[in-house]
Amino acid sequence: MSGRPTTTPDQAADQTEARQGPLRGPAEYLPEPMSYEAITSEVMNPLLMTRVGRIWWISLLVSLALTVMMVVSILWLFANGIGVWGLNQSNIWGFAIANYVWWIGIGNAGTLISSMLLLTRQRWRASVNRFAEAMTLFAAAIAGLYPILHLGRPWFFYWLMPYPNTMGVWPQWRSPLVWDFFAIASYLIFSLLFWYTGLIPDLATARDRAAPGLRRALYGFMSFGWTGSASDWLRLESFYKTAAAMAVPLVFSVHSVVGLDFAAGLAPGWAETIFPPYFVIGAAYSGFAMVVTLAIPIRWAFNLQGLVTRSHLNVMGKMLLFLSLIMTISYATEWFMAWYAGSEAERDLVLFKFFGAYAPYYWLMLACNCVIPLALWLPVVRRTPKLILGVALAINLGMWLERILITTTTPSHGHLPSSWQIYTPTIWDWTLWFGTLGFFTLLFLIFVRLVPFISLHEVKQFDWQRRRG
Repeated sequence: MSGRPTTTPDQAADQTEARQGPLRGPAEYLPEPMSYEAITSEVMNPLLMTRVGRIWWISLLVSLALTVMMVVSILWLFANGIGVWGLNQSNIWGFAIANYVWWIGIGNAGTLISSMLLLTRQRWRASVNRFAEAMTLFAAAIAGLYPILHLGRPWFFYWLMPYPNTMGVWPQWRSPLVWDFFAIASYLIFSLLFWYTGLIPDLATARDRAAPGLRRALYGFMSFGWTGSASDWLRLESFYKTAAAMAVPLVFSVHSVVGLDFAAGLAPGWAETIFPPYFVIGAAYSGFAMVVTLAIPIRWAFNLQGLVTRSHLNVMGKMLLFLSLIMTISYATEWFMAWYAGSEAERDLVLFKFFGAYAPYYWLMLACNCVIPLALWLPVVRRTPKLILGVALAINLGMWLERILITTTTPSHGHLPSSWQIYTPTIWDWTLWFGTLGFFTLLFLIFVRLVPFISLHEVKQFDWQRRRG
C-alpha cells in the first residue's frame, strides 16, 4: 500500500454531501469545522515553505520565456516603429488598443467584484477577493503599456500629463489618450491602496509565523506594526468599507471612459450611447471569467478544496450565466438599433459582421459569449471544476475576440468604401500579445509565493460568525 488517498478532495466532498445533504446558508461558503490554526496553516504554508513543486517551476520557466518574448517584441518596436504591426491606413488601432481594452476590462472587474461583494455582505467573497484584486493590479498595469507603446514615440508618454513646462504645451483634453491616462492612473493607485489595506492583517500573521531572518523582517515592515488591537481593527474596517463604496462608481467611470473612446467617434458601430454600460458589463463578464480561470488552478495546486468549495464555483457560475444573458441582450440591442435607426451604414456593418471577412470570428465570439455559457444552467456544470473552467476559458476567448472585432470591424467597413481595408496582425502583434499573457502569469506566480492569496482574517471572521449561529 502506498498510503495515498483513494479519493480526491472533490470526491470526498461529494460523498459528504450525499450523506448529509447539501449545505445551505453561510456554512456552504466556509470551510468545514476546522480549528483556526488549521485554517491559518492552509493559507500560510504555501508562503512559508522553503521548497515548491515542480509544476510551479515549470510554469515559472514558461512564463519567463514568454516575458522575454514580450521584451524582445517591445525592443523591436522601439527600433523599427509601429509599422511592424499590422496597422494600415484605416485600421490605426489594431491589436494594441484592442488588447488594452481587454486587459483594462479584466483589471476593472477585480476591484468591482471585491467591493460590491463586500458592500452586499456576500460571505463567499473571502475566498476569492484577494487574488481577484491582485489580478486587477497586474491586468491594469499591463493594459497601461499598450496605449504607451501605440504612441509611436513611447518615451514621450509623459506629455499626456499636465505637468508644468517651459513650452506651455498642455494635453489635448479632447483626446481619448488623455482620458485613458487619467482613468488608468487613478484606478491603479486606488486599487493598489484598496488591495494593500485588506492585506495588512494577513501580512502580520505571516510575520508572526515566519522564521527569524529576512522574510520575517520584510513581512514586519509591510504590515506597518499591526498588532491586532481593537483600534487597529476599527480603523481597518472603517477605511475598507469606505474605500469599497468609492470603488464602485470609480470602476463604472473608468470603463465608461474606455467605452467613450469609441463612442466619441462618428463611425458606424461606434457612435452608440449603449457603449459605456456595454463596456462595464463586458468588463465584469471577462473579469469574473478570469477569476474562475485563476481560482480553479489555485484550488487544485494548493489543495484548497476546503476554502474554495464547490459552492463558490456554483455561485460564480451563476454570476457568469447572468452576465452572459446581459451580454446577449447587448448584442441584440446593437442589431436592433442598427435596423431601427434606418442608417444604411449601420445596417451594412451588421451584415458585414455576420457575413464579411471577419464573420468566422464573429460567430465564434457569439458562441463563446452567448451559447457555451448556457451550459451553466446545469448545476453539474457549475459545480464541476473542469467543466466550469472550460466555460470560463471560452468566455475569455470570446471577450478577447469581441475587443478585436470592435476595434477592427468599423475601420474596415466605415462610411467611405474607398477606405475599406482588412486588418491582418503580424507576428509582432502576436508575440506582444502572448508575451503579456506570460508576464501576467509570471506576476501571479510570484504573488502566490510571496503574499497570502486568500483573505485569512475574513475567512476566520465569517467562520466565527457561523459558529455563533
